[in-house]
Amino acid sequence: FLLQNTKDLQTILNILNILIEVVSVGGGRRASVLVTKGGTQILLQLLLTASKDSPSNEELMVLLHTLLAKIGPKDKKFGMKARINGALNISLNLVKQNLQNHRLLLACLQVLRVYSTNSVNAVSLGKNGVVELMFKIIGPFSKKNTSLMKVTLDTLAALLKSKTNARRAVDRGYVQVLLTIYVDWHRHDSRHRYMLIRKGVLQCIKSVTNIKLGRKAFIDANGMKILYNTSQECLAVRTLDPLVNTSSLIMRKCFPKNRLPLPTIKSAFHFQLPVIPASGPVAQLYNLPPDDESDDNDDAETESEIETENDDDKDQHFKNDDIETDINKLKPRQELGRPIEELKMYEQFFPELSENFQVKPAFLELPKKDSIKDSSLHQQNGQGNLLPSCQCLSQEIVKGLDRISLQSSTKNDQYYGTGCVIKKESKSSLTTLACSKPCEHVSPCGSSLFEGSSVHLGKLCCTGVDSEEEDSGSGSSGEPVMLEVSDVSPVHDCDLYIEMVKTTKSIPEYSEVAYPDYFGHVPPPFKEPILERPYGVQRTKISQDIERLIHQNDIIDRVVYDLDNLSCSVPEEADVLKFNSKFESGNLRKVIQIRKSEYDLILNSDINSNHYHQWFYFEVSGMKTGIGYRFNIINCEKSNSQFNYGMQPLMYSVQEALNSRPCWTRVGTDICYYKNHFSRSSIAAGGQKGKSYYTITFTVTFQHKDDVCYFAYHYPYTYSTLKMHLQKLESMHNPQQIYFRQDILCETLAGNSCPLVTITAMPESNYYEHICQFRNRPYVFLSARVHPGETNASWVMKGTLEYLMSNNPSAQCLRESYIFKIIPMLNPDGVINGNHRCSLSGEDLNRQWQNPNPDLHPTIYHAKGLLQYMAAIKRLPLVYCDYHGHSRKKNVFMYGCSIRETMWHTNLSAASCDLMEDPGYRALPKILSQTAPAFCMGSCSFVVEKSKESTARVVVWREIGVQRSYTMESTLCGCDQGKYKVRK
Repeated sequence: FLLQNTKDLQTILNILNILIEVVSVGGGRRASVLVTKGGTQILLQLLLTASKDSPSNEELMVLLHTLLAKIGPKDKKFGMKARINGALNISLNLVKQNLQNHRLLLACLQVLRVYSTNSVNAVSLGKNGVVELMFKIIGPFSKKNTSLMKVTLDTLAALLKSKTNARRAVDRGYVQVLLTIYVDWHRHDSRHRYMLIRKGVLQCIKSVTNIKLGRKAFIDANGMKILYNTSQECLAVRTLDPLVNTSSLIMRKCFPKNRLPLPTIKSAFHFQLPVIPASGPVAQLYNLPPDDESDDNDDAETESEIETENDDDKDQHFKNDDIETDINKLKPRQELGRPIEELKMYEQFFPELSENFQVKPAFLELPKKDSIKDSSLHQQNGQGNLLPSCQCLSQEIVKGLDRISLQSSTKNDQYYGTGCVIKKESKSSLTTLACSKPCEHVSPCGSSLFEGSSVHLGKLCCTGVDSEEEDSGSGSSGEPVMLEVSDVSPVHDCDLYIEMVKTTKSIPEYSEVAYPDYFGHVPPPFKEPILERPYGVQRTKISQDIERLIHQNDIIDRVVYDLDNLSCSVPEEADVLKFNSKFESGNLRKVIQIRKSEYDLILNSDINSNHYHQWFYFEVSGMKTGIGYRFNIINCEKSNSQFNYGMQPLMYSVQEALNSRPCWTRVGTDICYYKNHFSRSSIAAGGQKGKSYYTITFTVTFQHKDDVCYFAYHYPYTYSTLKMHLQKLESMHNPQQIYFRQDILCETLAGNSCPLVTITAMPESNYYEHICQFRNRPYVFLSARVHPGETNASWVMKGTLEYLMSNNPSAQCLRESYIFKIIPMLNPDGVINGNHRCSLSGEDLNRQWQNPNPDLHPTIYHAKGLLQYMAAIKRLPLVYCDYHGHSRKKNVFMYGCSIRETMWHTNLSAASCDLMEDPGYRALPKILSQTAPAFCMGSCSFVVEKSKESTARVVVWREIGVQRSYTMESTLCGCDQGKYKVRK
């Protein structure tokens, strides 16, 4: 009707007014109806017809542009339609000709704003001078025509998203103009009535600084200082947070990109890998390329991370292009992969299948250990009485598995575990912590920790930390109060730990032992809630970082610890913290003092790698009380972390341990995890350019002066701890009831042994039917700690081992029903050397299961060989489960494998309806969700992704043929469900 009555102007005006009213009342839904009815095309044709009149009717143009501005955002092809119909130039010419006609100008600018959302239109308008035109309209503070100012700024912000327009604005000096306008509005808008206009100016600056030239112009115009000062003045008013957040985003984006202050991004330690034949499948993969320059030249917009509460957990959503859609690849194809003759080498690890228990049954005598004596058996205390043996404590094993009971029974002797006694008669006597029996030297064995030297026990040996109870004068006649351990957890033995450490081989050849690993720890006597993050903490930390650039004279910038420069030292009288990470599983490469109580920490990359920075474990000493020390770990790589959602770092205080509280506790305030200004090279970012590192920042106020404290990403669990625990379990078990066998599956690249444990119940007797029942029990295969930084996997494995070895009736039932084959640590070398994810080959071992190399990935090669041998002899495990830790989710959950569920996540879901699949893969997770409060079925997934095809879970399912093949993930943070959910 409109097109047919173009001569009846009044009728057209009436119809347009009605349509505007309808759209305004009905909102987006009615605007969408107009679009589907062809309204966009009709209105554009009407605009073209009306523009031919000379002069054009002002009222008609106002109504047409107003209606187009309302329906345009609902039409995905609006920009293209407008460009084809010539509407862009019509609207632009109207603006040029009517700069003083604010009513028509406002309507035209509203449409130009919609046009400009199309990148092609934005470039076209820019060529016709629209950017310069916008700067004729915007100006300094004025209470007049504020609506026009707001729409103009929105239009300009959209136009400047085009790199071409942004360069044009930079070339004409408009960045300085925008900053001047912003400062003017900031100063005059004292009552904050025009916040939207101020934000509009910031949006224009944000758009123009998307390009490198724009960022440079912003810096040259002193933009960092201007936005920093104005945003600080806005902090007191909560309603101005949008201005503060946008300013912070701009400043972070424009902060000059720096390289990490390191000589190389490669690890500070190097291990020479075995030579691989040039024709081999892994040739040329193990020589790291040289460092490249930082990639800070890309014009990429930095995503907003200010006060975001959306978990950026990529595991919650599947990308269709990563899901395996080839059904032939999804269908399990049981194949040995190696000749049966070669697999026979693994027969030695299955003596339970041939043992007849006729000659010298294992349960007739206790196993003997020649190399390490069990110091907990018949150990005498300070009074000359016998302590209860481990056998006597067998009923309490489960209850005391992770507990050290601290009791006082003597006055003059201090027990550290069993067999390590310290005479605490004077402060200096702490330096004799190397026990009542000195540690012997070790025979040459490669890079053994203590080859040719005695054992040193970290800073405790030389700092002389005293118990505060001594200083407080408690006890009679001023005598020092003694800490004694007379009822220690049966699975922790300090002497035994030292013996285990002496045979552990590290690349840096560590000569110190971290005190928490030596002494052990107990759970804190209180529930630790997930930390509630204060509002604005991330913004505050970013502002403090920006202050470094603005007030550079206030920065100390002093290196206080450096693995790349071992001669680095700080004068003793200097008021500075002291750091150390030169012990098993330690990771801290460099420390720079930024301010008096603020330090930047840089983590070491995995050996033979140039990335994977997340795990940290280090020692701090020389602190004072009443001071909040800020620690910034500045080279993390993951895009998000549970540190943004309640997780805290862990701290162990030696002073607290001496005061009978040896606990790892969650500490820290003002914790957040955010992107920083240190750029990652494309090599370190997996080929991606323009990536930045992330910072974990936290503040700690220490309770004790001159304490020795340890910080860790999660509860540490070293390789030496594993060996000690296995040794204790073997010496403590009842051989009449439990079949326990510990083998060495293989040696790692560094020459450390990879233990293999077998646990089941002894046969009732040596009668034939009982022997048959014993041999025919189905297998359960468990593994853990393929990723060194996921220490919680080892703690879960520790609990599994101790439960299976306990007298619990359910554990007894499990032993009588199954044979458990367990590899508790698949990556010993990575654990020992403080890696986060890789082995010494610089590779993620959980991506090597398809084609493991026996020289580079021996633990995976032989673990897979065990499973292949089991398949060859028709003894497939009923369950395979690989224990892991998860850094971005809470609770405990599982990943499994299912063809049907994989198909459901693709466009081939119809084909999956014809697939027949046993739903048994869901049985174990379902049982756990009903019995384990920490287990979350909603976080489980059974989708097979292409990127996970070489993981243990998928390979054991697809190649070995184990239907119930799982990865079990345990949170590094905590639980937000069930009885373990703890809130303040």
